[in-house]
Amino acid sequence: FLRLINCFSGCMIVTFLLLFIGSSARRLYPLPSDNESTKKPLQTFRPFNVAHRGANGELPEETGPAYLRAIEEGTDFIETDILVSKDGVLMCHHDVTLDDTTDIAEHKEFADRVKTYEVEGENKTGLFIFDFTLEELKTLRAKQRFSFRDMQYNGKFPIITFEEYIQIAIDAPRVVGIYPEIKNPVLMNQHVKWPKGKKFEDVFMEILKKYGYKGSYLSKEWLKQPCFIQSFAPSSLVHIHNQTDLPKIFLIDDVDVRTQDTNQTYAEITSDHYFKYIKEYVVGIGPWKDTIVPVKDNYTQSPTDLVTRAHAHNLQVHPYTFRNENQYLHFNFSQDPYMEYDYWINTIGVDGLFTDFAGSLHHYQEWTSQSRGNVDASKLLQKIAKMIRKFEISIRK
Repeated sequence: FLRLINCFSGCMIVTFLLLFIGSSARRLYPLPSDNESTKKPLQTFRPFNVAHRGANGELPEETGPAYLRAIEEGTDFIETDILVSKDGVLMCHHDVTLDDTTDIAEHKEFADRVKTYEVEGENKTGLFIFDFTLEELKTLRAKQRFSFRDMQYNGKFPIITFEEYIQIAIDAPRVVGIYPEIKNPVLMNQHVKWPKGKKFEDVFMEILKKYGYKGSYLSKEWLKQPCFIQSFAPSSLVHIHNQTDLPKIFLIDDVDVRTQDTNQTYAEITSDHYFKYIKEYVVGIGPWKDTIVPVKDNYTQSPTDLVTRAHAHNLQVHPYTFRNENQYLHFNFSQDPYMEYDYWINTIGVDGLFTDFAGSLHHYQEWTSQSRGNVDASKLLQKIAKMIRKFEISIRK
């Protein structure tokens, strides 16, 4: 009889554990029967996980599969760079040239398209995206930018349009935000023209509105379809200010790089005076992380006051780019990306992170999460044990 009780008790424990796991595990995706209204919402209690060009540490950047992988891995936002085709179609692509991240070198029919243009004050030679129509661009296939990353997917995935990228986010089985960049707007407006005097920025905004993106930061509308708009060009962010109340992020380059449109220095655009001006148009800044924490001989130095001053102006800080590979991890972090995430989130206190490895950041944040919805497993197991003991006593009696 006692064996029967022990067996029954064991079954009860297993049953309780299964109930606990089933009720507390974080489910990334709704069941097939779930509808739009029951999508898991965007988390807002911890720094945002921004998948930089998708899961590009694993798959060729800014491709459909790279974005789908990042969503699968738990990212909050999928990030992209927006450039323009010859016929005015907005495309997801980082470089103004196609040479480094597509197989265009294998397309001999395009060999005569090599041109030299001035790009941000310097001459650049290559095959420029705005010299190709959408139809031509769709014949190309993406390839991995870095030789030390997985090459098996080279030549398999096409370049996608801005609208295709948006559709990936909308179709996600949970709420996933988008984080598009108005890329090289000065160059795009020089080489691509739209009817009725429209600019690159205007067409960009028309597409966001077409798909229902609107609302100020953390508003009900924004939480339904989250979106940050980013650019290195402050004039672009000011231009679209009256067209949308979507939150905007001013990107900041290295200390020796001037803004592409206003020719301002790093010192000028990170001054308190400028922060006071730009905060009327943006909710935050996106600096290169080595400008926040300088590096010498691959060791991080004392942090600057950039984050503190930005926060004092009520500006968020979303630094870029976090990468898992040894050559990108400074010696202080012992080649451990989790140590780096911990430093930036808990010591520096940033509000979002651009990462090539969204899965790694997601794992770190889940393992260290102290959200109000979390259940203390040990305390729950103690309660279960007490319930089991009471149940055993009642049976024995």
